[in-house]
This record gives sequence, structure tokens and C-alpha cells, in this order.
Amino acid sequence: MAADVSPATPPTRVTDRPGDTSPFALGLLLRRAHRRAAAVMEEALRPLGIELRHFAVLIVLADRGPTVQRDLVAATGSDKAGVMRIVDDLERSGLAVRKNVPGDRRVRAVEITPQGLELFDAAHVAAEPLAERLVAELSPGEAAELTDLLTRIAYPAGGEA
Repeated sequence: MAADVSPATPPTRVTDRPGDTSPFALGLLLRRAHRRAAAVMEEALRPLGIELRHFAVLIVLADRGPTVQRDLVAATGSDKAGVMRIVDDLERSGLAVRKNVPGDRRVRAVEITPQGLELFDAAHVAAEPLAERLVAELSPGEAAELTDLLTRIAYPAGGEA
């Protein structure tokens, strides 16, 4: 006769509600918080005529300068076809340009334009009041603490991501 190996107490089950203690709770909360934050940022970007996916590429270009498309794929977590469509959109809007890379005719780098930098800066101004609304439920200092905690989760000391 086989021994009873069932646990004395049933495992914690996922509920996706506040107070969930399952091993999935943190990931589910992060996903829900991400959706809310993304909606707030989309609201800020909409009047500027771009979407969050466009802004994600502009962030990389503003930070790194001209960037080859395969590096945009890695930096944004998007797929190759998605990045191509985003760059096409940015190029049509005059926010970025593709340029040949010296020494390799097959590779093209994407560069943010002066108009793209203007829009990038305008997006920050538009997002400020909405970002404040996003953390309005937090006490003074908690937004900075949350940013610190999320940074440590997103960029672990061991380098695993």
C-alpha cells in the first residue's frame, strides 16, 4: 500500500486578488500594476500622436544614440517584425530616420530626429501629472521606495534578468 503523500494543508491557490499569498501573487500584482501604469502613460502619449511602443523605441534612441534594429529588438523586448513596424511609423512621422552603417551595407541604424527629441521631451511634460496620479494612493516617500524595490527586482545584483 502506498503512503499518503498529500500535504496536510492544501496548497495556496492563485486568486489574483489583494491578499493573495500564492507563489504567483507578486507576478500577478506586477502585471496588474504594469497594465495600469501603461494605460496612464498611453493617456499621456495619445495627444502627441504616438503609442507606448513608439515611445519605448524613442527611449532607447534618446539614451543610446543611433542603434541598429537588432539591438532595438533586444532593448525593447519586441520582435523583429514589431520593431520594423514601429521604426516605419516613427520614420513616417519624422521622429526617427534609418541610416546606413559605414562598413556594412546590410545594416541600418535608427536615429532619433530633432523633431523626435522635441516630442520625447514633450512626452515627459505631459506624463508628469498623470504619473503623480498613478502614485496618489502612496504615502510620501513610498513612490521612491517602490521605485527602488522594482529596480532591484528588474536589475538583480547577480545580473540575471
